Amino acid sequence: MLQVAILAGGLATRLRPLTKKIPKILLDVAGRPFAEWQVELLRRNGVERIVYCLGFLGEQVQTALGDGSRWGMTFDYISDGPRLLGTGGAIKRAAPLLDDSFIVMYGDSYLPCDMPPIEERFHASGKSGLMTVFRNEGLWDTSNVAFTDGKILRYHKEQLTPDMAYIDYGLGVLRRDVLDRYPADAPLDLARVYQDLLQEDNLAGYEVNQRFYEIGSREGLEELSEYLKRGMDRINRMNRIGGPSAASNG
Repeated sequence: MLQVAILAGGLATRLRPLTKKIPKILLDVAGRPFAEWQVELLRRNGVERIVYCLGFLGEQVQTALGDGSRWGMTFDYISDGPRLLGTGGAIKRAAPLLDDSFIVMYGDSYLPCDMPPIEERFHASGKSGLMTVFRNEGLWDTSNVAFTDGKILRYHKEQLTPDMAYIDYGLGVLRRDVLDRYPADAPLDLARVYQDLLQEDNLAGYEVNQRFYEIGSREGLEELSEYLKRGMDRINRMNRIGGPSAASNG
């Protein structure tokens, strides 16, 4: 699998006071720091290397996760510096640590999708970027993508249109050289990078069918915690019935 860049530098003001002294990615979810759940999900998908783009209280993330060897993985870290650079600016700052192509996702997202087909679609497309989309119909969040026959027609977070039944799933793939056009150490939204690629017909699309989870709100925290607890309960039941092999086959 490609290297993964995780955006985890925000202030998480919606979750205050929970995030006043701890970064969002380390909040407790189902008895463990959220970052551990996310790492293990990525590892199951074959990811071996992660670059964390940090900001507020970022040193706590590095202390908690270390170099990744606990999971047989390799972690690198980079910080926004004295001011927040936004999602795109953070990726731009991390460019020296990134491979020619990489996956980008958010530090508050739990995305139970199958990642290898996404990478395959990116390589087959010949384009410089790929956005995963989910048919949301305004259910889990505000839909912001018009997507038809495997092609992204429109994407915008503010300029919404009636045909936007899909949402940016929160996982993309980029070629590193697409960042060359943007100034270093300047605020930049990742959405603009996607919009620029789309305008150039240089952005592929891939539809996923598994809904997303996020911890950007208290409701999201509770919902993900229940989802993960149900998964743990299912594994425990299978272990009681058939031992470890049953759980691994589940």
